Parts: sequence; structure tokens; C-alpha cells
Amino acid sequence: MGFFQVSLVFGVVRTLVVNCGEMAHLSVGNHEFPLTGDELRDKERLIHQPGLAILIEDGMINKIADSADLISEFAPWFPEKNPNADIDVIDINGKSVVPGFVDCHTHLVWDGDRSDELSLRIRGKSYKDIAAMGGGINKTVSSTRVCPEKTLFNSAMARVNEAIRNGTTTLEAKSGYGLDLNTEIKILEVISKVNRDSECNIFPTWLGAHDFPKEMSKKEYIEHLISEQLPIVSELGLAKWTDVFCEEGWFNLEETERIVKTSEDLGMKSRLHVDEFTDSGGLQLASELGSISGDHAACSDDSARDNAADAGTMQTFLPGTPYVLGTKLDLPINRCIDEEWTFAVATDFNPNCPIISLPHIGSILCHRMRIDPIVALAAVTRNPATTIFDSENPRGIIAEGRVADLNILRTSSVDSWCQTPGSSPVERTMISGNIVNFNRSHQN
Repeated sequence: MGFFQVSLVFGVVRTLVVNCGEMAHLSVGNHEFPLTGDELRDKERLIHQPGLAILIEDGMINKIADSADLISEFAPWFPEKNPNADIDVIDINGKSVVPGFVDCHTHLVWDGDRSDELSLRIRGKSYKDIAAMGGGINKTVSSTRVCPEKTLFNSAMARVNEAIRNGTTTLEAKSGYGLDLNTEIKILEVISKVNRDSECNIFPTWLGAHDFPKEMSKKEYIEHLISEQLPIVSELGLAKWTDVFCEEGWFNLEETERIVKTSEDLGMKSRLHVDEFTDSGGLQLASELGSISGDHAACSDDSARDNAADAGTMQTFLPGTPYVLGTKLDLPINRCIDEEWTFAVATDFNPNCPIISLPHIGSILCHRMRIDPIVALAAVTRNPATTIFDSENPRGIIAEGRVADLNILRTSSVDSWCQTPGSSPVERTMISGNIVNFNRSHQN
């Protein structure tokens, strides 16, 4: 585990977290739906004031109430020790509490090194230019195809552990660096193994339609995806969703629609890469297809954003990508708030954007794009959680009757979650009530 100590709480059925500072519960309204509009900025309704405690039983939040009251009821001996007690009391001494972070767009499993692309970008080469020169996605594909499964697993586990150290409790992971049947299955199987061996909740997405392999024509590869990859991935149950890189120069609207409809026939819904570099109509198509999300969406027009909101298709912004590409950070997040368009934010962790810290992404939003920290917090917790979990078990909030996925920060203010881009703002992370991350080395 390296940089942090993992301390799983086994044998203790109940945990009482007392003397909380500010608590960003984000639980207003119907928990099945994301927060939109002015409710994203309403700190009075979204944050409990200091002094509360959280009672956790069997991984669920049983009660949130005044610390003195819950101590009196469940641990009257506290602050003295009671080795015979069936409850573990954790005094966080006024530290703030926020929901566990939900990273709804990552490319977790791959091999290779594309560090040299930064100097090419500095010299004026575009994403397309670098791909044409032999870099980009296909360079990673070449390395990933020959990489042993064990090596892919070890690197993916290290990445997930780093995500947990930075407070991520749920993560979506895509394939897409195989572009052939065997490697795509290998990547998805690695994702499955990481999910089993990691404390993090990990959900797989098939992204065979990420690019075109060198050994096939575009037409041949699309036929291969539809007739071979998708049916086998579906039969093996290796992916929850399908994704397509719907962008000029990659998969066009007609090709994307055909792949998505095939996946729907096989029981998989879609999450799409859309409108990253130009407005090619990708977000509009995503809304027409009923996709769970349209990701990037940097160049989509207002009508497409409006239609996506009406269709329940989440716009997922990925500010880490323009940040590393050196392009403008002009994502229309404040306009989405004004127009009540739903949106989420994710890392887009990949070989070209190796940022797996959602607090770092939050820093980009707040320090560089002037987004309020509470808005950014909802965009990496409650809102993306609505695209991943079913309506009976929503995450991304702190509320009675909900799973205890939460972060204890280092300060008393919830706004601190995104203000330490060089280090983790998280002191402890809980997943289903278990402490999975204890950043001892950075104690204040």
C-alpha cells in the first residue's frame, strides 16, 4: 500500500464518529437525482454545522445526531476506554466530513509511457498530430497488448490505492487500450480482479470503440466490434456499460449509434465520449440514445445541453484533460448552474492525463475556473453517484439509511477538500463503514 496505512475495522459491528466539524451531507431533496441550479450553492441546506456524530452499523449510517446525545446513549464511558464495548468510538476533534468521492470516468488499466508527448504539445503539436506521428492511443495499445496480466493488475492496484488515498470510494474503469478481442477481455478481467481485491467500488465499461487498430480498416473493425467483441463481452458479463469515442476523426454519429444500439440489444447501456475537440453532435446523440452520460462535452452547443438535461443524460466534464493539453479551461459549468443543466466532474485518468486525485481536479475547478467548492464537491460525489448506483442504494451523500462512504478531512471546513493540490486533503476514508485509508504521515 506504500504511502498510507490501511486499517480495516473487522469484528466491530458499530462505529461512532463523534465531534464532527462541518458535515457536507448533500442530502437535500430526492436522493435518486443529482443536484442542479441554485441548490448546488445552498450551503445552509447542504452542510450540517459542527458538533454532530455519526453512528454506523453494518456499513450503513444508522443515525446522525448531536455528539453528546449519541455518546450518552451508545458510549457513556467515553472518553475512557472500554475494551468490552461492541462499539468503536472515533473522536475526530472538529474535523470536517464529506461524502466519499465518486470518479465516474477513468481509464484505469494500461501499460506504457507517453511522457514525451508533453514536449510535442509545447512545440505546437495537437492531439491529432501526435496520434498521426505514432503517439496517442495506439502507442498505449501496442504496450498494453504485450503486457502480462499480472503487471497490468499490479499497476492498476497501485493507481486505485492512490485514488483511495485521495478520498475516492467509487470508480468507473474503462477498457479501450486493446482494440482487439483478447486484450480488451484481458483489461476487463483485470478490472474485475482489482474490484475484488480493492476496497474501492469499481464498475467496468467496455471501450473497444476507442480508436481503430492498425491491422484493420475502419469498416472491418466496426464489424468486428459488433459481431465479436460486444457479444462476447456481454456473454462473459465483463462490463456494465458501453462507451464510444464519438469525435471527428474517430467514430462518427452513425457508427456510434450503431455500436450503442447493438450494446443495448445485449443489455448494456452507454456512457459516451463526446464533443471534446469540436461540436460534432455527440452530446445530442447521447441524449437521443438515452445514454447515462456524455463525457467531455467541452464543445457541445446549448440546445444539446438542454436536451441532455431533459433526457437524463449527465454531462460529465473532465477539466484535467484541457489542463494537461494546455488548452483553455472554459468549460461552461457556471452556465450549467444558471440553466439548471445537470453535470458531474471526473478525472479522466489515462496515459495522457495521469491525474487520479479528485481533490486535484477540484483545485482546477475552484482555483482556475472560479467554481465554488461546495458546487465542485457535489459534482464529484452526489451527482456522479446517480449515474453509477441504482435508485435503491444511492451514494455520494451522508444521510441516515445510506452506505457509510465518507471522508474525514484535515480541517474543520468542508471547503478544504479541494485546496491542497499537491497532497491529499483527507485524513481518513471510510468505505461501507470500514476505515480503508489513514493518512498518518500528514497529520496536522
